[in-house]
Amino acid sequence: MMRKFAYIIVFSSLLLISCANNQENKQAFYDTPKEGTINISVDESFKPVIEQQIQVYQSSYPNTHIIATYKSEVECFKDLDNDSTRLIIVARGLSNKEAQYYSDKLAFKPFDDLIAYDAVALIMNINAKDSVFYYDDIKKILSGEKNIPAIMDGNNATSTVRFLQDSILKGGAFGKNVVASTNGSQGVIDAVSKMENAVGFIGLSWVGNNQEQKQIEQLKSIKFALVECVKCDEKDVFAKPSQATLMYGQYPLARPLYIIVKENALGLGSGFKNFISLERGQLIFRRALLAPGKMSFKKRNSVIKEQQ
Repeated sequence: MMRKFAYIIVFSSLLLISCANNQENKQAFYDTPKEGTINISVDESFKPVIEQQIQVYQSSYPNTHIIATYKSEVECFKDLDNDSTRLIIVARGLSNKEAQYYSDKLAFKPFDDLIAYDAVALIMNINAKDSVFYYDDIKKILSGEKNIPAIMDGNNATSTVRFLQDSILKGGAFGKNVVASTNGSQGVIDAVSKMENAVGFIGLSWVGNNQEQKQIEQLKSIKFALVECVKCDEKDVFAKPSQATLMYGQYPLARPLYIIVKENALGLGSGFKNFISLERGQLIFRRALLAPGKMSFKKRNSVIKEQQ
């Protein structure tokens, strides 16, 4: 009798533990577009505008918790591969090789989509005398042919570094004058504000939003350089990074923002992706002075007739 009673106690205990574990697993893995928790990895270059997106989304759906970690592009892709996140926001989509890899591994291809256009802004000290650059000047600075201190937001793993090396240097090596900030994008701003002869390369959302007080204050110590428009029919046309010069193709250091979601069901990652891709999310990109990638917002004139 005692042995039977002991078996009952042990079985009941195991059942309670199992129920608790199941409830914990449900809380950890079950989410919908309107409730739950998800970890995402975001390229640090886009931190200011993505923080705004998350804030508005969570305000609309108070039962959601989007925990963003801001890091280099390479680390974002590592997180996607090792299952520490189901969603990343970076400056490129999946390559054909990566898409095939995930299709083989998961039996479905993660969704990737272009959501906006950003610029790699060329910034200078407010007291710098020469702030106009031909496109070839940028190449010479990055390669070290022109010995001007150039400050990046990291070493060889960030989207800014990859973009400049691939698009400007065509795979060539950076010069010894190119150095990495130890504090990401904010470190680039801080360094350039103290060095009159340096140039910095940074994501536009860190310095381009004239509705953010912190960014307005930063523009007291730094300024945008003008870069040659390589697609313009006229010669000697130079442009600053802005929403307008991005949309009209005048600023040459333009790059995309991609969202990549590794979900095969309608979860919180898919919900956030849909939000960013539709009107409210696209308006947030527009307010941050990036170029929306999914929707075109045009000014429409209308006439209001007064009632007689």
